[in-house]
Amino acid sequence: MTSTVKSSWTRTRHRGAAAVALAVTAALVAGCGSSDDEADNPLAEDKAADGGTVVVGSNNFAESILLADIYGEALKAKGIEVSYKPNIGSRETTYGMLKNGTITVLPEYNGSLLAYLDPKAEQKSVEAVNAAVKTKLDTKLTLLESAPAEDKDSVSINAETAKKYGLTGQSTLADLQEIAPNLVIGGSPEFQTRHQGLVGLEKEYGLKFKSFKALDAGGPLTQAALTKNTVQAADIFTTDPTITKEKFVVLQDPKNLFGFANVTPLVHKSGLSQEGVDTLNAVSAKLDTKTLLDLDSQVQLENKDPLDVAKAWLKSVGLD
Repeated sequence: MTSTVKSSWTRTRHRGAAAVALAVTAALVAGCGSSDDEADNPLAEDKAADGGTVVVGSNNFAESILLADIYGEALKAKGIEVSYKPNIGSRETTYGMLKNGTITVLPEYNGSLLAYLDPKAEQKSVEAVNAAVKTKLDTKLTLLESAPAEDKDSVSINAETAKKYGLTGQSTLADLQEIAPNLVIGGSPEFQTRHQGLVGLEKEYGLKFKSFKALDAGGPLTQAALTKNTVQAADIFTTDPTITKEKFVVLQDPKNLFGFANVTPLVHKSGLSQEGVDTLNAVSAKLDTKTLLDLDSQVQLENKDPLDVAKAWLKSVGLD
């Protein structure tokens, strides 16, 4: 995920999504408070390292919880004892909890993690990003194999604009060069001045839009503006379920202007067996962006329980 904060979402295991929606604020406050205490406690027991339960953590947004369920249920299918620690909070907290062994496994995003560890690091390929992350990680931690699935910024267009100009999911940002002067693009105020925004779109792809409309960072204002055609193009996260609901078209970014945000397991080395490592790598091999978008949509649009969605997908790909 990019450094931009997304809408948070929570659930209590074994409860329906509706019940959780009512409890979200209390759950996040309580969860984040206890997590900070554990992360900062140097005497926290390293339960994972002693060969006991693998603790799978997640941040406090829907996709992270879903990915944690996928990881955890895949490990359970191999007979590994698993417990969950969902809705933890920010990377600052989860990284500390991984270091002290309070959690064993966490779904991460490789480019975002590298930006956290080294804000000045260049991101030229998935392999280069992962190699750079490994040189910056605490020695107790390691990064496993990345999935093709990415959750990152994108320039997406609405269905009306796609139809008008004959653009599809195979179209690239370069295909906007001639039509960009006819389009209003929306995004966060920062998108207007960042290289990973209008500056880079012009430099890398030669795009000069009709105008820019300041909205929010891929959130409800941006989604609504794109749906209503107030803007014809916008910065939307690649696994945002609104893409499915409103039939937005995500334009390909062959020059990787928006960097890398591949879903990647981050683990406490001594807490996970080789069988566990192999299992999570097998999950990564099966998970692409289209699949993750579909799974996110089931959770966030159809109100399915992430645990049920995780189990069903693992079964469908032979990893249950």
